[in-house]
Amino acid sequence: MLQTSWQTYDHYGYAFMAVFGTFAAVAAIQWFLQGSRWAPWARSLHGVAPPFINIIGVLFSLTLAFLANDTWSAHDRAMKSVYREADSLHSIATLSELLPAELKTRLRQALVGYALASADEWPLLARRVESRDVLERADALLVLLASPEFARAAGDSVHGLMLRKASDIRDERDQRIALSQTHVNPLKWLGMAFLGLLTLLSIAVVHVDRPRAAFVSILLFALAAAPTAAIVLIQGNPFQQPTDVSPLPIRAAVATIRPDGS
Repeated sequence: MLQTSWQTYDHYGYAFMAVFGTFAAVAAIQWFLQGSRWAPWARSLHGVAPPFINIIGVLFSLTLAFLANDTWSAHDRAMKSVYREADSLHSIATLSELLPAELKTRLRQALVGYALASADEWPLLARRVESRDVLERADALLVLLASPEFARAAGDSVHGLMLRKASDIRDERDQRIALSQTHVNPLKWLGMAFLGLLTLLSIAVVHVDRPRAAFVSILLFALAAAPTAAIVLIQGNPFQQPTDVSPLPIRAAVATIRPDGS
């Protein structure tokens, strides 16, 4: 049975920390402005021009945007890898029509075996691990296509294209594995959290002489920033819920491959 490390779902923990930490900061700032013994000193800081908020706010927004782009880019790359893997399987199956019946059947059986094992690997990818069986089937498929009998039967051009497609299958799977094992970078998110805190403080300082306005302003910022950061964080692994990449393209490719050659 697979052991699940806390790092498997670390992005969910970071998402919780982002939401909890943001609203804890809001409560702490509000207490500092109104309920603490330093409140009179804090109110003496009034006079900071409102446009000052824009300086830190823009830095925070850009940082969050870059992190979101990294996350969604990984999701897009994972989806493209799945479709390319499925396309390579379909291409090899199509080229197998040029082979004698016995070789065609053997090749399609190997393709179906790999495709089904690859699609069944998804629960493992969600746990950030890979299946040894899929790797062995990919190796077996490449060895089968590289054999002299396939080279003679297919001809140089078709045989070379088949080998390239088999190599593409391995490359796209390697891409999937790499993306599934990507973890949250704590330093990047710590920097974003620091900028978020500075933004909250700058909003509070601008409205320090109006406690109600200060509370409403920092609360609105928190309601915008915290859920957005959490949404980005929970998509840290493109093979986990709630926006996991589906193996359906690979399963659909199986339907187009008939091992019996009919």
